[in-house]
Amino acid sequence: MKYMLMMNTMRAGAGVPDWSQRDLQAHVAFMMRLNKELHESGELASAEGLSFPDQAKLVRAGSDGLPVTDGVFPESKEFLAGFWIIDVDAPERAYAIAGRISAAPGPGGAPLNMPIEVRPVMSAPPREML
Repeated sequence: MKYMLMMNTMRAGAGVPDWSQRDLQAHVAFMMRLNKELHESGELASAEGLSFPDQAKLVRAGSDGLPVTDGVFPESKEFLAGFWIIDVDAPERAYAIAGRISAAPGPGGAPLNMPIEVRPVMSAPPREML
């Protein structure tokens, strides 16, 4: 079953940009090793990091059907920093991977213990919706 692991992290404008180069390199190396392991095990379907919220826009359809944008929202307390799509045999494996991501090193190598949301990916709408 596929799961999306969503890495929610510190508020915009704080955190990672303030880290030392050594701490940033250790964090990125950890993520690269994890992604390589997941790829080699056949469990990684996709993984991407996302830009900071100051580059985001909310888009809605206007009354004329054309897109209307709103934002940016740099004052967000937390934001989606990245995600993984994994394909594993059991939810417990998804939780184990999320736990490893949560413990990614931060300043001084201390685990960040950041929240990782684990959500099943629906391959199709539930039968009762068809």
